Amino acid sequence: MEIWINPACSKCRSAVQLLDAEGADYTVRRYLEDVPSEDEIRQVLDRLGLEPWDITRTQEAEAKELGVKEWARDASARDQWIKALAEHPKLIQRPIITADDGTAVVGRTDEAVRDALSR
Repeated sequence: MEIWINPACSKCRSAVQLLDAEGADYTVRRYLEDVPSEDEIRQVLDRLGLEPWDITRTQEAEAKELGVKEWARDASARDQWIKALAEHPKLIQRPIITADDGTAVVGRTDEAVRDALSR
């Protein structure tokens, strides 16, 4: 199990605390420092069952500068979104937990973190 976090994020800190409280075996990835590649983002999206626009923090200043709210949300624009996430990792929703069964969740709630633990 791996969790992608930004240590400054309260949701990330809460998720880590819950994982610790449950005695989970996991690896922390500080994704702003250890930036995921486009391929890694694709893999996580597949595991999440989501599209890149589903995990993009569209309210971030960088997102507004890029104009992502205006981008198409379909197969033709998928690579554009993934490239933006790789080049601007701050736009990636967090925390993302990759579960041992090959799936992943966006662990913004205790329920989502527990869901990842149960997989």
